[in-house]
Amino acid sequence: MIETIKLHNGVSMPMEGFGVFQIPEADCEQVVTEAIKTGYRLIDTASSYQNEEAVGRAIRNCGIPRKELFITTKAYIQEMGYDRTIQAFERSLKKLGLDYLDLYLIHMPFGDYYGSWRAFEDLYREGKVRAIGVCNFLPEAWAPFAEGLKGMFREPVLEEIGKKYGKTPAQVILRWNVQQGVIVIPKSVHRERMEENLAIWDFELDAEDMEHISRLDKNCPSMLDTRKV
Repeated sequence: MIETIKLHNGVSMPMEGFGVFQIPEADCEQVVTEAIKTGYRLIDTASSYQNEEAVGRAIRNCGIPRKELFITTKAYIQEMGYDRTIQAFERSLKKLGLDYLDLYLIHMPFGDYYGSWRAFEDLYREGKVRAIGVCNFLPEAWAPFAEGLKGMFREPVLEEIGKKYGKTPAQVILRWNVQQGVIVIPKSVHRERMEENLAIWDFELDAEDMEHISRLDKNCPSMLDTRKV
C-alpha cells in the first residue's frame, strides 16, 4: 500500500506516482492503464508532454473511481501570465476529460509566473483544483534517479544495501527518498519495471543505511548543473 502525505491544506497525496514524460501520445493510454492496474494512483502529466488526452482516456476507462485517483498536470513557460494560465488550465481539463484537478503546478520558473500564481489561487478558490504548487524551482526537485547517469545503478554501496533487503539499487534509491518525505514520480513503459518501482513499501532502510546513502553525495550534479543557471 502506497503511503500518503498531507499537503499544507490537508489534502492527502500519494508519496509515489507514475510519470508520463516523453511517453508518446500513441502509447500513453495503454501505458497509463498498465500503471493503474499495477497499483499507481497518482498520475503526473503536463501540457508540454503532449499526452494529456491519452492520460484522460486511460483514467476514464480504468474502472477506478475518480476520487481514488490523484491527477497532476502543469502549466508550461508559454502559458505563464494570468490570462494564459486560466486558458491553459481549461485546455488541460478538457483534454483530460475531468471536471477538476487534484494538483496544478507551475512547471518552470520562467515568464510571468507571479501572474500565473494569482490565476492558480483563483482556480483553487473556485474549487477547480484541490491543491496548487510549483516544480523545478529548486535543484532538489529534479529526478530521483538522475536518469541513471554516472553509474548510479551500479554504485557498490547501493548494490550492497540492496542485497541486505533483497531489493534492487533503484528500489533502494526510491526508498531513501520517501523515507525523507520526498514524493517520487518514477517512469517506465515496462510492466515489470512499474512493479519493481512500486515494491518499496514492504521494507524500511535503517538509520545506518540512510546515512551511508547520504554520504554518496559528491557535490557534483549528475544531470543539469544548476550552479551555472
